[in-house]
Amino acid sequence: MKLMKTEEAVGQVLCHDITQIIKGVAKDAVFRKGHVITEEDIPVLLSVGKDHIYIWEQQENMLHENEAAGILRDLCQNEHMHPTEVKEGKIELIADCDGLLKVNRKKMRAVNSLGEMMIASRHGNFPVRAGEKIAGTRIIPLVIEKEKMEQAKALGGDAPIFQLKPFQKKRAGIVTTGNEIYYGRIQDTFTPVVEEKLAEYSADIIGHETSSDDPEMIEEKIQLLLKKGAELIICTGGMSVDPDDKTPAAIRNAAAEVVTYGAPVLPGAMFLLAYTEQGVPVLGLPGCVMYAKRTIFDLVLPRIMAGEKLRKEDFDILGEGGLCLSCPVCSFPNCGFGKA
Repeated sequence: MKLMKTEEAVGQVLCHDITQIIKGVAKDAVFRKGHVITEEDIPVLLSVGKDHIYIWEQQENMLHENEAAGILRDLCQNEHMHPTEVKEGKIELIADCDGLLKVNRKKMRAVNSLGEMMIASRHGNFPVRAGEKIAGTRIIPLVIEKEKMEQAKALGGDAPIFQLKPFQKKRAGIVTTGNEIYYGRIQDTFTPVVEEKLAEYSADIIGHETSSDDPEMIEEKIQLLLKKGAELIICTGGMSVDPDDKTPAAIRNAAAEVVTYGAPVLPGAMFLLAYTEQGVPVLGLPGCVMYAKRTIFDLVLPRIMAGEKLRKEDFDILGEGGLCLSCPVCSFPNCGFGKA
């Protein structure tokens, strides 16, 4: 591109958008890239502070910001998302459905390290709703070397940086445990909390069973829900180390694999996740889920509902960011809870 005095630029082609900002009124382009400057345009350009402007000089080894932005978009965009119109080298990605956002952090960090281009996104492993912004990309200078964009493409590889995994409508079963509930000594206030959270993901609750603290009875209730076709089973209560808390033992007996009993998250340290032989996740929820606004359950449930099978290492990394501050006004997931 070539720098010229505005008064001498009649007949030249703009190589970038010219933006006008009026506080509280507008922020938009008064002239778009590719516009041929006329005599009448000169006062307008001067009024927005453009005493000098860049006009386009085609060079084989350089790309305009908008053309390069398209390459950056292709590195990021995947199924279930769409891009906004390119504007001043900037493109955003918008979710087409409710789902779990997955971010290839290694790739994104590598592309950002090249300089002169940027990708900013929401945190991965958190829910995104249809219509919400996933990420924003931008080319920093007005023109950028083709070679640098080729480097970015090489770092991106074959798979896009972002993935949006749609939530599945799973059939869920709930087992409420505890002698105090089973014998009617107190009202069950745990199950309504679980039902409310499952409703956020349109889960179909196909059964609700109540059991005493007898581990054999708890296991029987789990097996009963499996026979009914449950694709997710949630057990509430009895998750501590107290001698009467037998839910972990019952889950172990009913499952083929225990991924973790305990998580570096507060509230939610006594959480348990296991899988049956058929791959059905069985969750043991500690009592904090009943009364705390956000817990380990809020970090795990979106991933389960997106069809992910979690491993021990998925929990090991939750320590940094795993402390909920119990803010007076909860803004989750727009906070640091669960984010490394």
